[in-house]
Amino acid sequence: MQQLRNIQLHTGAKFAESTQDRDVPVSFGDDAAALQASQEEVVLCDRSHWGRIQVSDEERLRFLHNQSTNNFQQLKPGQGCDTVFITSTARTIDLVTAYVGEDAVLLLVSPNRREFLIDWLDRYIFFADKVQLTDITDATATFSLIGPKSDAVLEQLGASAIINQPYAHHQVVKFAESEVRIAVGSGLALPGYTLIIPVEAAANVWNSIMQAEVKPIGDRVWEQLRILQGRPTPEKELTEDYNPLEAGLWHSISFDKGCYIGQETIARLNTYKGVKQHLWGIRLDSQVEPGSVITVGDEKVGKLTSCTATEKGYFGLGYIRNKAGGLGLEVKVGDIVGEVVDVPFLTHEYYRGE
Repeated sequence: MQQLRNIQLHTGAKFAESTQDRDVPVSFGDDAAALQASQEEVVLCDRSHWGRIQVSDEERLRFLHNQSTNNFQQLKPGQGCDTVFITSTARTIDLVTAYVGEDAVLLLVSPNRREFLIDWLDRYIFFADKVQLTDITDATATFSLIGPKSDAVLEQLGASAIINQPYAHHQVVKFAESEVRIAVGSGLALPGYTLIIPVEAAANVWNSIMQAEVKPIGDRVWEQLRILQGRPTPEKELTEDYNPLEAGLWHSISFDKGCYIGQETIARLNTYKGVKQHLWGIRLDSQVEPGSVITVGDEKVGKLTSCTATEKGYFGLGYIRNKAGGLGLEVKVGDIVGEVVDVPFLTHEYYRGE
C-alpha cells in the first residue's frame, strides 16, 4: 500500500491527519471540479479503508441468509446484492455489499464497522456450523469508478465483459498483470464499478486507470456524493435509533425469505405500516450542524444527520416524521430554512406481498 500512497502523493493527494484514518486520501485538490466530474464524466475513488470480510465453507450462504435482510439462498456465483445487518429489534448495524463467489462470499463493509461485524457474526457461528470468517482487508484494496463514463474506462482497459450486467454482478479479470474482481456498482446511485484488488497489485491498477485520464477523488468528495445521493452511513443515518425501512433501504430487504435476525420486527412494520419516519434529502440555505432539530411551525418533526456544502448551497440528510409531510415540505433545521427533496439512493415504498 505504501507504493500506492507514494503514487497518490505524487499526484497531489492529501491524507487524513488522524492516526485512525492516516492512510485515507482526503483530497486530490480542486474538489469542486472532481464533484462535477463524478456526475458528468468519471472519477476514481480509493475505498481501501473500507472493510473486506471473506465468508467461506459449506454453509456460508445459509449463514448469511439467516443473519441479514436479503435473500442469499437465491444467489449464484458471480452475483451479489446489498444487504443490511440488523439487531433483533431491527436496529441497523451496517449496509453491506456482498459478492458471491465459487468458494466464498466477499462482504464490503463500512470503514467503522469491520471489527464490530466480525465479532457480531462470530457470535452466531456455533461448533457444528461450517462457516469461516476471514478479515482480508489488509490483503486487498478497493477502488470505485464513479460516473456515466465508467464503461468507456473499462473498454479502454480491456475489461468490457462486465458492462451491462445487473447490479453487484462481478467477475475476475486479468487487469494490469493481476487478477482483479470487478463488480457492477459504484457504491452510490451513480453508475460505476467497484474493483477488489490484491494489495500487491494496487499501485499498478491505480496507475493503469489514471493513465485513462480519470480524475481521482478523495474521501471529502465521496462524503459529499454520499450525502447528495442519500447513501446512509453508520454513526450518522444508521444507528440504533433507526431501522432499515426508515433509512430507505427497502431494496436491500427480502420480504419473502424465511426467518433472520430482526425479521419479525421488519415484517410487522411492513404489514401494519408501522414506519413512522423516513430519511430524506434537505436543501438548505446555510450550513447546519448534524443533530439539529427539524421543525415545521412549532412542532419538532425530525433530526438532521448529515450536511455538506455544494456549489448551489448546502444539502443535508435527515429523518422526518411521515405525518409532517414529505417531498416539497418546507422545514426549519435549527434556524435555517430547508426544503425536503428526494435522493436517488433511497426508496420509501411499502412491500405488501401477495
